[in-house]
Amino acid sequence: MRRIAAQILCLLTLSVPTFSYGQTAPVVVELFSSQGCTSCPPADEFLLELAQQRNIIALGWHVDYWDYIGWKDAFAHPAFTERQKAYARALNQRMIYTPQFIINGAESPKAGRRAEVAALIEKYAHLAPGADLSIRRVGASYDVLLRNAHSSGRYDVQLVSVSPLETVEISRGENAGRRLDYANSVTGWQNLGRWHGLGQTTFETGVLGPGRYAVLVQHQNNGEIVAAKWLN
Repeated sequence: MRRIAAQILCLLTLSVPTFSYGQTAPVVVELFSSQGCTSCPPADEFLLELAQQRNIIALGWHVDYWDYIGWKDAFAHPAFTERQKAYARALNQRMIYTPQFIINGAESPKAGRRAEVAALIEKYAHLAPGADLSIRRVGASYDVLLRNAHSSGRYDVQLVSVSPLETVEISRGENAGRRLDYANSVTGWQNLGRWHGLGQTTFETGVLGPGRYAVLVQHQNNGEIVAAKWLN
């Protein structure tokens, strides 16, 4: 099953387009990947290209369920695998797989081709954000200000840290002998709190370590991401 999916999902052969934007929030593109997955490098390369684009928050979540093949992914974490499983439940999918793209927490292209991913990015690039999100630096910390949600509900306000660029030489497993570049590999993930979409609310990040950070405002239980922004 995995190899059949791999043959389909590795067809990422189109050049990356340049997206146009209206008055919108950034589009969040999440890629669930693994250094032990033979079909993942083309998707990882595509994420690297997307990470260079304005108004795209590209996040590489490395899962741990391919580590047994012979190469332990240095970026993988069980919590990232659980995030992918939560998306599967939210999107009524029967299985998880790599590589898998999730766009704005709402849609996952079935075959994962570049053209399909690009079409979904273009779709969400023209939608207005579902809430006003602003960031203010306070010393070594940041204040995250939320207001004007389009609808009330339960939103998880999440802080995600990434390593912008890493090069890994893989010596074992299905990608043995390859030297691969990874963009925005997630290194940390925490909930700053929950917002009910009513009134104005401020969350504090606390003092942050090295790396780049993004804030995601997402409907509870891995629903749609209604607002997102880089902190730095």
